[in-house]
Amino acid sequence: MKKRVSSSLTLYFESLFPKTFQRGVRHNLAVIGMGGNVGDVRRRFKKVVVNLQKNPSIRIVKSGPILKNPPFGFKEQPDFYNTVILVDTKLSPKELLKRLLYIEKRYKRVRTFKNAPRTLDLDIIFYNDLKLRSSELNIPHPFWNERESVIIPLKFLGEIG
Repeated sequence: MKKRVSSSLTLYFESLFPKTFQRGVRHNLAVIGMGGNVGDVRRRFKKVVVNLQKNPSIRIVKSGPILKNPPFGFKEQPDFYNTVILVDTKLSPKELLKRLLYIEKRYKRVRTFKNAPRTLDLDIIFYNDLKLRSSELNIPHPFWNERESVIIPLKFLGEIG
């Protein structure tokens, strides 16, 4: 099912998006943003969820719906699909980032220039209440609160735990 939010925004509701997977939290809570605009992105998101579920250090708790939205920055490219997932993880922020970068690479993510088209983009939006600034990782993710691509799917996560 899809629902038009505005002239440029559409929400997609599918079997895994949004969904509550698991209740109860045992370790660390992280919100991961997923995005992409090259190839069958919505199908790829399902594969990423399956891939993450295979990792014994990560449990998916909830997911938001998928939002189709126009690109920002470099605008001469296809619309993006974006969503968020809430995970319970034993991994540290840097270990989680390493895992996400591995998954991006597995799905042929190529970094050509800032805001370029991409098969998959995985970002740590939040990790518990942590505030971290380093050359490799910033938590919370910079500008998350200015991006409809994060804010709208995030609203569907609701109460956590």
